[in-house]
Amino acid sequence: MRKLALFLCLTCTHAAAQVSPVVASGTVPDEPTKAAILQRLRALYGAQRVVDQIAVGNVVAPPNWSAHMQKLLSEPLKQVSQGQLTVEGNRVGIRGDVGNEATRQQVASELATSLNPTYTISNGLRVNAPAQKLLDSALARRIIEFESGQALLRPSGTHILDEMAAAMAQIGGRRVEVIGHTDNTGARDANLALSLARAGAVRSYLAGKGVDAASIAVAGAGPDQPVADNGSAEGRARNRRIEFRVLD
Repeated sequence: MRKLALFLCLTCTHAAAQVSPVVASGTVPDEPTKAAILQRLRALYGAQRVVDQIAVGNVVAPPNWSAHMQKLLSEPLKQVSQGQLTVEGNRVGIRGDVGNEATRQQVASELATSLNPTYTISNGLRVNAPAQKLLDSALARRIIEFESGQALLRPSGTHILDEMAAAMAQIGGRRVEVIGHTDNTGARDANLALSLARAGAVRSYLAGKGVDAASIAVAGAGPDQPVADNGSAEGRARNRRIEFRVLD
């Protein structure tokens, strides 16, 4: 049997959050566990914002896992924007943006104290610095489009990247990670490869516009970090995206 996993895509905490989804995906051992997780998320974020992509499967859970998830899914998560909570058995990872260093430490501490010592937490939270805000503003939630099933940029995508190149020039050579994402259509391995290839295509294009390629890391998340429901064409289009993350 596989080990269970729960993935939450945590959206913005500013005004746009009123319409932004919180996507829950992964595999849990039974329907009661799934129902309890969804009930907790809906109480935390509001029923209309929670997108259910959780599957029930033949997975192994640590003792009292469902009860621990109820404690983990708590108010501190609402301080995180543009991030993800990942739970794989008793390994927990949290990443995303918070408003300041005090909040970063507080969220990680409160999540850790909600679990027993058999759980480990990887803290990938960071303070949303001005450089990240500049890139987010330049991208403006737009989708960088590629030809279907390919890593070939469409003209609309290159137009956005021209603006991103100018924004990256303003942040003074800071290291940036370009992350490719896909929807869940097709095989996961193929989508992972495609997402990485698209991130690489973005790096190559930006390098051609004068951005130092050595300052750009690339990653491919495939379909694993959706921001919308893959059950609709609109949701799948939103999931096929490129993210820019300032690394340091």
